[in-house]
Amino acid sequence: MIVTVDHFNPTPKFEQIAAIVRDQIRRGELRPLMPIPSENQMVEMHGVARDTARAAARLLAKEGWVFTIQGRGTFVARREDWPSE
Repeated sequence: MIVTVDHFNPTPKFEQIAAIVRDQIRRGELRPLMPIPSENQMVEMHGVARDTARAAARLLAKEGWVFTIQGRGTFVARREDWPSE
């Protein structure tokens, strides 16, 4: 299922993208240690600026859903590292 940003929604686009990725992780579409879409892929999929895609990835990392390896990409964190809800 492809879900994309609602450009008419007042919620910031980076928060919408982060919510989409969180849902994909929870549903198991993105599993631990799998890469999440790259910034370029997010730009293409959601029609947003690169800075917006970067902000979404930073938010997910800050929350503990993903981690980044410089030069390699951003990956889903291990389940035990996910934030409690």
